[in-house]
Amino acid sequence: METKETDEVEKLKSKLMSAWHNVKYSWVLKSKTAFSRNSPVFLLGKCYHFKAVDDESPTESCTAEALDDDIVTGNVDGFRKDFTSRVWLTYREEFPALPGSTITSDCGWGCTLRAGQMILAQALLLHILGRDWTWSEALTLEPLDTETWTSSAARRLVSTLEASIQGERAQVTQPICAAAQGGAEEADSYLQEAYHRTIVSWFGDAPSTQLGIHRLVQLGMASGKRAGDWYGPAVVAHILRKAVDEAVDARLKGISVYVAQDCTVYSADVIDTAPDSRAVILLIPVRLGGEKINPEYLSFVKSILSLEYCIGIIGGKPKQAYYFVGFQDDSLIYMDPHYCQSFVDVSTSDFPLQSFHCPSPKKMPFSKMDPSCTIGFYSKNVEHYERISNELSKILQPSLKEKYPAFTFMKGHRKDYELSVAVEKREWPFIRDTRKAGTTSGDFVLL
Repeated sequence: METKETDEVEKLKSKLMSAWHNVKYSWVLKSKTAFSRNSPVFLLGKCYHFKAVDDESPTESCTAEALDDDIVTGNVDGFRKDFTSRVWLTYREEFPALPGSTITSDCGWGCTLRAGQMILAQALLLHILGRDWTWSEALTLEPLDTETWTSSAARRLVSTLEASIQGERAQVTQPICAAAQGGAEEADSYLQEAYHRTIVSWFGDAPSTQLGIHRLVQLGMASGKRAGDWYGPAVVAHILRKAVDEAVDARLKGISVYVAQDCTVYSADVIDTAPDSRAVILLIPVRLGGEKINPEYLSFVKSILSLEYCIGIIGGKPKQAYYFVGFQDDSLIYMDPHYCQSFVDVSTSDFPLQSFHCPSPKKMPFSKMDPSCTIGFYSKNVEHYERISNELSKILQPSLKEKYPAFTFMKGHRKDYELSVAVEKREWPFIRDTRKAGTTSGDFVLL
């Protein structure tokens, strides 16, 4: 009897926290993002320009929501479509309870896991659809309106509180899926859309999905992590590797994940990770400075985000994790997981895709970036990896001010460089017991 009462209290607490976070995190969309019309914008290797007609002002800027103004020319719509086509994974609420808990929302603690899901989703888009693919409905999404979304969140808070008191589950209306395309579309477009939907479904918030938060939390439990704990970008990299390695879908068998150890990529180990010339995702946990970001790494970060085989950065700023996808001038462009959305059942064939795509890019100064992050690259085969390692080795040449490269490439296997044969292999080198007091310099404090 006592156990049942405790479970009911935990469920009520989870509902109240979920409702509160839904209001709290809706405000992250409040400010509009300004883009300069006179500086190029880079998005995962693609370059875009927002130059205005007959505009001689060097300081004029425009917001992302106004990029379709008549006075703006160039490939602005190309940028909007490209950005919106990236898969957006955010906080969700009212999904099935996470393993080993009664928690039904990741609000307040799961943002690094969501950023990790986004970098993995981008790798899978590259692997299956290619970098030039864009979602046909990307330009139909309306910019996120803060007043509307926050008012909706407030109404949901009230309804959830009422339902909690009554011991009922609040019902949330799901958005209506857009109408199907007409028969004039080519078969190839339908096939691409089917792949797109499949990729999104792999990240659904249910115990049965292969790359969803339930699976990631379950894998974290093997190392002492639990639902509700904080995850750093290095920890998430290892969890993603496990998730891909153990995935059962045949389409995920042609790709593997390699996680660098001690900021070093061992080429022979990478090749061993991808037998039969399979594609491989390189995840490289690094630290770009001490307690604060080293400004000398700005040119390095901009260089890697200019590469088409870069799949982004799991990073953020202190207390918040983001998924960095590009830059303009000295500001980073990112996708923000800090918005609590409703659970979507991806097991249905026509589940709505709108909430998995974000039409509103965000920017922040590089100087605010947390130095702890994980950089990602996609290699389609061994030959491509050789090209990537050669190109990155040139970019990684440190300046006199940097002194040390962010990471390095080494020939051979990691074991070839070990000084002692009695070295214990650490599968989870960055994980510690978060219940102990104190934090390491490599951890995010995620609120």
